[in-house]
Amino acid sequence: MSRVFLYDTTLRDGTQAEDVSFLVADKIRIAQKLDELGIDYIEGGWPGSNPKDIAFFKDIKKVTLNHAKVAAFGSTRRAKTTPDKDNNIQTLIQAEPDTVTIFGKTWDFHVREALRISLEENLELIYDSLVYLKKNVPEVVYDAEHFFDGYKANPEYAIKTLEAAQQAGVDCIVMCDTNGSSMPYEVSSIIKQVKKSIKTPLGIHAHNDSECAVANSLVAVEQGVVHVQGTINGFGERCGNANLCSIIPALRLKMDHDCVSDEQMQNLRITSRFIYELANLVPNKHQPYVGNSAFAHKGGVHVSAIQRHPETYEHMRPEKVGNMTRILVSDLSGRANILAKAEQFNINLDSKDPVTLEILEDIKKLENQGFQFEGAEASFELLMRRAMGDLRNFFSVIGFRVIDMKRHEDEMPTSEATIQIKVGGRIEHTAAEGNGPVNALDHALRKALEQFYPQLKETKLLDYKVRVLPAGKGTASVTRVLIETGDKNSRWGTVGVSDNIIEASYHALVDALQYKLMRDYAG
Repeated sequence: MSRVFLYDTTLRDGTQAEDVSFLVADKIRIAQKLDELGIDYIEGGWPGSNPKDIAFFKDIKKVTLNHAKVAAFGSTRRAKTTPDKDNNIQTLIQAEPDTVTIFGKTWDFHVREALRISLEENLELIYDSLVYLKKNVPEVVYDAEHFFDGYKANPEYAIKTLEAAQQAGVDCIVMCDTNGSSMPYEVSSIIKQVKKSIKTPLGIHAHNDSECAVANSLVAVEQGVVHVQGTINGFGERCGNANLCSIIPALRLKMDHDCVSDEQMQNLRITSRFIYELANLVPNKHQPYVGNSAFAHKGGVHVSAIQRHPETYEHMRPEKVGNMTRILVSDLSGRANILAKAEQFNINLDSKDPVTLEILEDIKKLENQGFQFEGAEASFELLMRRAMGDLRNFFSVIGFRVIDMKRHEDEMPTSEATIQIKVGGRIEHTAAEGNGPVNALDHALRKALEQFYPQLKETKLLDYKVRVLPAGKGTASVTRVLIETGDKNSRWGTVGVSDNIIEASYHALVDALQYKLMRDYAG
């Protein structure tokens, strides 16, 4: 089992993605999480480019990392300046990182058009900068920017730039597919040629513009590269960087390389979700390995098979990356889905039980009306328990009224909901205002119930989605409302469908609170 070193650049390259921004405190927390995951190098940013990155390198010194080295990123010296007088180089040294990574130009086109210097002078920039850094910092990594494009344009010169880095005694030379344009067969072929003249340990830094960043990284490792750069969740400029959430399990489980331990890899999904959360982004449910749908099964044939042998429709055990098998229920489902979900909910259901067929028929009927249970498993569990006759009726709603009023053109509308509920033998009549009719109804329902069930104060409506079904009927269309609710321990989804959006929302809200109470009183 050969060793491959993981270099994470989420805190620099990842923050160049649209909609991604981290506070210094966020970057520190992410660095700690990456250290727990077993990442070897954490690139904290470019200390010469902005105050936030300077603050990170100052604050990270106060944190004890158990494994990872902290890397600072920068560029080669400027033309007509020596390294000892170059502000960028000096700022890298002053940041006192464990490792310094600098990039230089490989593509002759860039040398002539971007730097506007001679090809020979560019070689001097690379060599001088790296020699100077090697004398002043513990470890130096060289990123050969646009290497693959440069090699395809002028292979002889591209190799000369790597040789300049090698002669400077750099610790690792990283070949970058900066524009993300290379195909895996090109990467493989070019690395074979590079190894004929470069004996320094090699690395790969791939972008995803052609959807090949992960494949190019793995092909590079196959050709002997020992250092892989990427970001968590593939965050990065344009289409993103190579996704370490896919690379790590591929290296460990598919290619038998040593990179993180089995225990550390079980934190992969947690790390992925943690960084999505700090970036304030909705996780990609279809993301390989760590996404909610990565091991989700919907077709009845699939479900029946995986219950006998999971490997029939799962390429690996999801627990190895901290994920889990999920059984989805829809109008494509068979008895196997229903039984699998019953087992998941600890409901004792037999395949020959008529209730199983009743539930299956109910689901198909409801989905034909527009219900969807993939994102509303709490509603599905309530449906099953009602069919089984073991669901306690915690409350019933006698009726409600919602008023939406706009008094003046230049004022926002006001919303008020009035609701009547029955708990045991007692009837409660309550009103509440809200930011819109659904919010007002939510407030009124909770206000009425909290005096009977104080634990409902813990719950919070986390997400609210409306889908119009089917298209083409305009304001007369049926609407499906999906609601995500959570408390301090977990989150759950509920669904409601009606040609009246308030009623659809009402059904989803009632299910959310019924589910919370059912779960609390079950314990």
